[in-house]
Amino acid sequence: MSRPVRTSLSVIEEALGPLEGKHVLDLGCGHGALAKALVRRGAEVTGVDPQIEAVEAAEQAVPEARFVQAGAEHLPHRDGLFDAVVILNALHHVPAPLMRAALREAVRVSAGPVLVIEPLAEGSFFEAVRLVDDETEVRALAQAALADAIAAGDVALTRVEEYEDHRAFSGPEALLRKIVEVDPARAEIAARRAPEVAEVVRAVAEPQGEGFVLIQPHRAHLLRRPS
Repeated sequence: MSRPVRTSLSVIEEALGPLEGKHVLDLGCGHGALAKALVRRGAEVTGVDPQIEAVEAAEQAVPEARFVQAGAEHLPHRDGLFDAVVILNALHHVPAPLMRAALREAVRVSAGPVLVIEPLAEGSFFEAVRLVDDETEVRALAQAALADAIAAGDVALTRVEEYEDHRAFSGPEALLRKIVEVDPARAEIAARRAPEVAEVVRAVAEPQGEGFVLIQPHRAHLLRRPS
């Protein structure tokens, strides 16, 4: 299947339009990487994450934004507070029984669009990462939750698209650092399986200069509040 090569940030900018002055909720903000990019583009950003460690790290990284510790299934915000909500690579981290509640909450607090971007369980990046943390099941559950929420009328679908994110690394060590940065709980198994990850990289990566590129397909759902 042929997919366009894009970055997640370009997909967000296209879906939400000009970000200058918009109040955007970064739901599942992690350590604040997306919040920082949105702030640089003029958005007023609030980030939410259930982990206090992530919230504290995001506060340090992006002092211009506001961060709140909360679960995605029960947001402490009034209806329609935000101009848009972005859930980037985060829905599959919500416990499966709460995923649809998280989607309902996202459209409740947004006066505009809700963009949910999820990685698919395929591609060379996934093949390398699955040796450390196999997310095949939770990624499938996230897609099922989206389909169920749309079918049930919890949310309304504006459009859906797929794209490939090409990620460059200087070597297997850089890839492992990225894998652990996303989730520090992966550190022990990442260290133990480093030789296997390097072997998979040699088999599936595309060489680029002195490093390599791995491909991660994504599916983006642009949602809105049901009429």
